[in-house]
Amino acid sequence: MEIIKMSENTWRIEDGNVRFFLLAGEKKALLIDSGMQVHNAKEIAGELVSLPVELLNTHADPDHIGSNAEFDTFYMHPAEASNYYNTQGRTGNFVPVEEGDVIDLGGRRLEIFSIPGHTPGSIAVLDTASRVLYGGDTVQDGVIFMFGVQREMHAYLHSLEKLESLRERFDKIYPSHGSIPVSPDLIMQLHRGALEILAGNLKPADAQLFGMTVKQYDVGCAGFYIA
Repeated sequence: MEIIKMSENTWRIEDGNVRFFLLAGEKKALLIDSGMQVHNAKEIAGELVSLPVELLNTHADPDHIGSNAEFDTFYMHPAEASNYYNTQGRTGNFVPVEEGDVIDLGGRRLEIFSIPGHTPGSIAVLDTASRVLYGGDTVQDGVIFMFGVQREMHAYLHSLEKLESLRERFDKIYPSHGSIPVSPDLIMQLHRGALEILAGNLKPADAQLFGMTVKQYDVGCAGFYIA
């Protein structure tokens, strides 16, 4: 694990193959996701800020919810509840956040956008003043998991189009995997790649993942795992 201070009131925690973030305002702080290998994200945050710490999950895949048990409640999109409680078998109480909701940390407003596709309840978080978008797994230059019954490429395309329509509101994207930051230009590069996959224009390679064979597509700017 490595903790990197990105600005006066923002940190990223590198937790193996995933990263999560701590954002501080004047009244409280927010963890965006809670890691995978670490199970004490709240404790880590408490060593960095002397503020109440809350948690928001961009989605409920295992590498984003490792420390959720530390929190009495956490923010999550309701469409992600099946993934969290049924697929992942986790417990706890979530506070629903949906498109257009704002979490105010005190002088720091975070706006929520629904971006289904990678998972049904995936969300992006826009730090409006700093003009940074926290995109979870949706916009990244690593390998994007798009296999299984809860993933859907058509919905993913629409979410990318939504983010592209918001481009004038952010200058850079902080993803949970791959390089950081990434340019907003990546949004439409991923969109073009996803269209090529759906059109059958790209030849995949076989990859072994979690004991199953999936198709791995290389779209140049990133990769996709698809069953």
